[in-house]
Amino acid sequence: MPVTDDTTLREILERETIAVVGCSDTVGKPAHYVPAYMLEHGYEILPVNPFAEEIFDRQAVDSLADLDDPVEIVCVFRPSEEVADVVDAALERDDDAVIWTQVGIVDDEAARRAEAAGRLVVQDRCLKVEHQRLQL
Repeated sequence: MPVTDDTTLREILERETIAVVGCSDTVGKPAHYVPAYMLEHGYEILPVNPFAEEIFDRQAVDSLADLDDPVEIVCVFRPSEEVADVVDAALERDDDAVIWTQVGIVDDEAARRAEAAGRLVVQDRCLKVEHQRLQL
């Protein structure tokens, strides 16, 4: 069951390193301004976008597998039909990252697989909105 309680959401948002799958270099897109907000609030943002060289003065990588840094949250800005592949890539990593899909992005089967593997999952919620709402 995806996380919905405020206590656990706060605990998740205490994690500092966020890989943003589908991070955008286009100002005005949620996949840009949400991670920009998180960056401004002290989070380490690792952009994952095979079509960008650099986002937020950080090298963008093609996939989660290309990240050398440990990841604490995998934030997904991809269509729901791509979530399963992102979850598979996250599960192949050894860092036990939370899977967080942004507003409108849901894949219940992928969420169940992630949870069965011991991962926390947040679906259909905005990192920025939750951070602001919880006043972190």
